Amino acid sequence: MRFLVQQQPAYVYTGGKKFDASKPSVLFIHGTANDHSVWTLQARYFAHHGWNALAPDLPGHGKSFGDAKVSIAANTDWLMNLLDNGNIASAALVGHSMGSLVALDATARYRSRVSQIALIGASVPMPVSDTLMDAALNRPNDAMDMLNIWGHAPQLKWGRNATPGTSTMMAGARSLAQSRPGVMAKDLTACRAFEMDDATLAAIAIPILIVAGSNDLLTPAKAAKALAARLANVTMITLPEAGHSMMQEAPGKVLDALKGFLLP
Repeated sequence: MRFLVQQQPAYVYTGGKKFDASKPSVLFIHGTANDHSVWTLQARYFAHHGWNALAPDLPGHGKSFGDAKVSIAANTDWLMNLLDNGNIASAALVGHSMGSLVALDATARYRSRVSQIALIGASVPMPVSDTLMDAALNRPNDAMDMLNIWGHAPQLKWGRNATPGTSTMMAGARSLAQSRPGVMAKDLTACRAFEMDDATLAAIAIPILIVAGSNDLLTPAKAAKALAARLANVTMITLPEAGHSMMQEAPGKVLDALKGFLLP
């Protein structure tokens, strides 16, 4: 499905269903150097169970036009413009990694537009090491390797994939390799710069779900737990053995967590 957002064509995956204004909407927000495809299972389920499921490619990512944004706030404003153009007054937001920061920022700055949020692989702040940032700016292939290795649970390096004959890490490498030049560096810059103080976090009153992976090396479960302690109306679920790329490593468990939280 195509939207026009900030005068640029944007691609939005809808799970195989047409948009229906009578249904509630859930917006899936991908992370650094990713696109809508990380949400295929989850978006498709909700699209066939009473929701408008909208998984956009952020600007400069996937099939969307324009340049990648260099701040979380700019990505948030872009998504709000997408909702405006779809005449969607309010939506539930599900964000992964960088997308979780966008979901939090949207909730803080556009409170009437957000009904509930699910944060997957989240931490505030979201540190980006100098080594990774330097590689993203100057050696992007090395940065892709770093993100892919750190972005998966350690046991996956030895071929322990849920589906026989597949490699989650190889799929992750391919996905990162498809991102456009410079996009990873811009996304990491946005993550690194994002801040939200305790008062702003505590003032968020809508229901919040945090899903953490016990083997997440990029946004460790302890960081997710620290974030949960700063929020008021929050539920936290930790997925055993899952790393940062939870939607691919434990797709069914992520879906089950969302099914138990998102209610029309």
